[in-house]
Amino acid sequence: LLSLGTGTTSEFDKTYTAEETAKWGALQWMLVIQQMAEAASSYMTDYYLSTVFQDLHSQNNYLRVQENALTGTTTKADDASEANMELLAQVGENLLKKPVSKDNPETYEEALKRFAKLLSDRKKLRANKASY
Repeated sequence: LLSLGTGTTSEFDKTYTAEETAKWGALQWMLVIQQMAEAASSYMTDYYLSTVFQDLHSQNNYLRVQENALTGTTTKADDASEANMELLAQVGENLLKKPVSKDNPETYEEALKRFAKLLSDRKKLRANKASY
């Protein structure tokens, strides 16, 4: 399973003081709650799937690809300007060089190549079995 995320911001690591939140209106609270719910959904889906694959001793059959530190215009899903597309391409290029996780020093580039080979080998195996 190759799971492609749309990315998240580092905003979810941000903490707020009581003085800051006391000044928020209903709209600010709703925006923060919505962001938290979206992030929680993404994180929990990844956690659940990675746990299931680990329990099945198939952790090499699951790869989640997502940048978790988007900033600026790269966080805007509706910005299809050429400049933003170039920024997003750069984000992707940089992500390829990052380790998959703290526990897995393999880079995303290495993991995607390994994953592509695994899929290719399985397709060849199915094609060989079908020809018998």
